[in-house]
Amino acid sequence: MSYFNKFVKNIYDWMLAMSASPHAIWFLILVAFAESSFFPIPPDIMLIPMILATPQKAYRIAGLATIASVLGGYFGYSIGVFFFDLIAKPILSFYGYIQQFDTFKNYYHQWGAWIVFGAGITPFPYKVITIASGVVRLDLLTFTIASILARGMRFYLVAWLLKKYGSPMKIFIEKHLGLLSVIFLILLIGGFVIIKYL
Repeated sequence: MSYFNKFVKNIYDWMLAMSASPHAIWFLILVAFAESSFFPIPPDIMLIPMILATPQKAYRIAGLATIASVLGGYFGYSIGVFFFDLIAKPILSFYGYIQQFDTFKNYYHQWGAWIVFGAGITPFPYKVITIASGVVRLDLLTFTIASILARGMRFYLVAWLLKKYGSPMKIFIEKHLGLLSVIFLILLIGGFVIIKYL
């Protein structure tokens, strides 16, 4: 196992342990904020066990994760605007996303809102998109709306599934989160296309 993989595994284990802490909600907020700009592990790792432990608070937990993630997105956006060479480029290079970043830059002015939205609900690293949005100066209102919708849909969908189906859904979500997100995105885009041509 490489040092980076071992580092990520240690963080993953730590996050799972923190989800049972009395201060878990604050750790979740911190992780959701950081993941939108530089942190490697998604907040779902804490979100899932926290909701299973307190299903009556499922939507509150999802709401706080959404708010923290969107605010973290602003931080990533700021890195792109003010500190690309100093901070953003090393972060993107560290995660091996510098080539994807160069590709995405070319599509931003036409597809910026959809790029932010798609990355917000799928497993694609959201931090790459928030930083890139700042670099190309994507309209801040567009960025905000796309971020709120995407992160909200992702976290509230997880909350709803866990609240309704409980522990069996935990295994299913952890195994198929990426696929579920992609299917949801395809259905959503398909709905907009159908509406446009009706």
